Amino acid sequence: MLGGIAAELRGAIGILAKRDVQIPARYLSGEPGAAGAALAASAGDAAAAPGPVGLPAALGDDCAAIPDGDGYLLLAAEGIWPAFLEGDPRFAGYSAVMVNVSDIYAMGGRPIAVVDVVWGTSPGALEPVWEGMVAASRAYGVPIVGGHTSARSPYNALAVAIAGRARRLITSFAARPGDVLVAAIDLRGRMHAEHPFWNASTGTDPARLRGDLEVLPALAEAGLCDAGKDISMGGVAGTLLMLLETSRAGAVLDLEAVPRPRDVPLARWLLAFPSYGFLLSVRPAVAGDVLSAFARRGIASAAVGAVDGSRRLTLQAAGERQTLWDLSAEPLTGLAREGAR
Repeated sequence: MLGGIAAELRGAIGILAKRDVQIPARYLSGEPGAAGAALAASAGDAAAAPGPVGLPAALGDDCAAIPDGDGYLLLAAEGIWPAFLEGDPRFAGYSAVMVNVSDIYAMGGRPIAVVDVVWGTSPGALEPVWEGMVAASRAYGVPIVGGHTSARSPYNALAVAIAGRARRLITSFAARPGDVLVAAIDLRGRMHAEHPFWNASTGTDPARLRGDLEVLPALAEAGLCDAGKDISMGGVAGTLLMLLETSRAGAVLDLEAVPRPRDVPLARWLLAFPSYGFLLSVRPAVAGDVLSAFARRGIASAAVGAVDGSRRLTLQAAGERQTLWDLSAEPLTGLAREGAR
């Protein structure tokens, strides 16, 4: 069973697509400081965050984090999968805003505003996309303040960028051997009929959506969490691989402990994109506090594994163990901070 799941995960497009990040990683690896951070924002998950004190900015976070006053200016951008945009343009528009909002909160920040780039073959092709973007903007309380729209394109395309601000960061570079891995996912939703998306957002009370997301900056500002990512299109497994790669660490992931709906098969769930899902690496002494913070909001959360120094992601289930990926032998994104422990 575990061998089959591992094989399915290794061949999944949501994980293999992360290899595309090796292209901007190669071009941006020599960019110093904030200039590199700003350029890296175009790489989505391969954005940038400040490295340790005295080191240049490192590539590999959910947002570019630019030191600014007593905190950080956060910048991120996401492009929408063309098949998703064609098949469900309204939810694609909604998701374009939603995933950017999630990136900001994943870094311990709060969003300020978004801008969009929308191309359509006709005005009619743009209508549902805009309906979705405006609905998400209102639900999350994040205004759309500009961008670019064209109804004269030979194809439909959508990308959204976001700005935010953080006082203290949750980054992809701070996972340490001995940390507890915590997965927090809102299970009050349903799977999309065609795509691997878990929708726990549309139709939900906006005040609850915003309050649930506020858990992340609250954890960061309380000093309870400094390492993690939002669960992206690579699902739990792909997100954890990216976190381990940038932290130059390894981990054992207990598949049976991952919060999931009863009616979704395990392999499919491990590759799903949840509208609210975060994977955090926390110190053991505060793991209980982190879990309690999510529980108070009705968010399903659990300790799902432990970080180690192996640089391998090992899956565990039913008493078996299987190596999913050895990052020391086969990079995923190519983003790994040299000298990290």
